[in-house]
Amino acid sequence: MANRQTYTVLVPFPTGRGHWSSVGQELDLLDVEASALHSAGRLQLKTTSTQAKKAAAKKAD
Repeated sequence: MANRQTYTVLVPFPTGRGHWSSVGQELDLLDVEASALHSAGRLQLKTTSTQAKKAAAKKAD
C-alpha cells in the first residue's frame, strides 16, 4: 500500500467536480498527487512536530 502524507494548502486549487480546496485545509495525498502542487507552491508538507503539537492540544481539551 502506498504511503500518504499530510499536506497543508497554501493557495487554493480545484480538487475536482467543481470543488476547490481552501487555505489551511489539510489533505492526505500520495507523493505523485502532491508533486506538481508542491512545486507550484500550493502545498506545504506538514511536519511531524506540527502534528504532535496538534495531537497534544486535542488531548488537553
